[in-house]
Amino acid sequence: MPRPALPDLSRRRFIGQACCAAVGATGFLSSLASLRLMAAAASPGGSSVGGQATAPDYKALVCLFLQGGNDANNLVIPTDSASYAAYATARSNLALPQAGVLPITPRTSDGRTWGLHPALAEIRQLFGTGQAAILANVGTLAFPTTLAQYKAGSITLPTQLYSHSDQQVQWQSSLPDQRATTGWGGRLADLVNAVNTSSQLSMSISLAGTNFFQVGRTVSQYAISSSGAVTFSGTTGGNNPLRYAAQKDLFAQSNPALLDTAFGGLSSASIANSDLVNAALAGAPTLATVFPATSLGNQLKMVARLISTSAAFGLKRQVFFCQVGGYDLHASQVTASDTTTGAHATLFAQLSQAVAAFYNATVELGVANQVTTFTASDFGRTLSSNGDGSDHGWGSHHLVVGGAVRGTDLYGQMPDLALNSANDTGRGRWIPSTSVDEYAATLATWFGVSATNLPTVLPNIGRFAHPNLGFLG
Repeated sequence: MPRPALPDLSRRRFIGQACCAAVGATGFLSSLASLRLMAAAASPGGSSVGGQATAPDYKALVCLFLQGGNDANNLVIPTDSASYAAYATARSNLALPQAGVLPITPRTSDGRTWGLHPALAEIRQLFGTGQAAILANVGTLAFPTTLAQYKAGSITLPTQLYSHSDQQVQWQSSLPDQRATTGWGGRLADLVNAVNTSSQLSMSISLAGTNFFQVGRTVSQYAISSSGAVTFSGTTGGNNPLRYAAQKDLFAQSNPALLDTAFGGLSSASIANSDLVNAALAGAPTLATVFPATSLGNQLKMVARLISTSAAFGLKRQVFFCQVGGYDLHASQVTASDTTTGAHATLFAQLSQAVAAFYNATVELGVANQVTTFTASDFGRTLSSNGDGSDHGWGSHHLVVGGAVRGTDLYGQMPDLALNSANDTGRGRWIPSTSVDEYAATLATWFGVSATNLPTVLPNIGRFAHPNLGFLG
């Protein structure tokens, strides 16, 4: 994925900012002891969930990015006879057996019936009990687009359609027709950050390293691992206290060289920030919810732990980013002898189990109605098989989960799952009927962004008819 352009940074400006960071480290260190006390007060003994874990008006958005392009044609499958026959013909060796699909009953119907991949048992349960919804055929769009306009070349299209790196940036920036320097999650954070009462910790936290989604102009993303804040290289933090203390003392020493002083100040601030976060996590309540020991399970477990410390950091709004790779399944997508198994089924099982555990953790923390989890991905994939998998597509289906979700329903317009249908650009590459802008605007509105401020987060939203798709209360 292309990295965002960095602003010009002169040597003089770097030194000045570094020296400011060195001064700021003192503030981090001085608040460390009080943070430990607040965390302990929030959960006596640190053994059970207790106290006020979050502010009453707290809200969090959790983006789950399915990197590589998820094949949503096997996420939601038609189950009525005519639609399934068309699906099975088009998908050939990728088709799931009709008997193995998990049936769902959306509150609204377009005359067809639907089911979920058999590996999504936990998602199906959340859908049935009203905490999960499906958003159909969403994707990057510069303007609402018809098949006739696409074929005639008479409308602006997203640049570099079907390219992983470009479409990842466009999904995460919601700016498909221009060079993006910020992500829509970053612009959202910039807009609402004033709601937070402290700047000790960024409201934008990534469990998957740096990403474009959280790039803002004023709020910087903070990356953390699934096991906690990253400690300084060459130590084990509290497990080697003498070496750790010596490194801190070394960076704190005055030095006649300005660059050495700047480096020491930045390093001291980084260490102080890690100490601050890890101290809060050490005092966080112990969750009874059991998370699967998978990449996504571990990421979402850390998100739940961070949410439980939000009050200690004075955070009323948080944006999280998690990511799982492996969805670029040009080959080995299914097992030939049983299409309900294979690489795609394994990924779906990880997704379903981790999301369900995370939702249960938000219930345990008492914030289920205040946390909304949503999926995103590069693009969908072709309805037709390439012989062993599927190729890059366009529109795709996505999941939204949380207590505020108006669940048990399918939002948007499902395509006709047959080749050469009304919005098929070829091989079952669907023109999206819902834009990323509309998807993001619905989430941003729930997060607290007014209709007046929506264009600040999503500059192109005025081009689309549905700034609120209605899947959130």
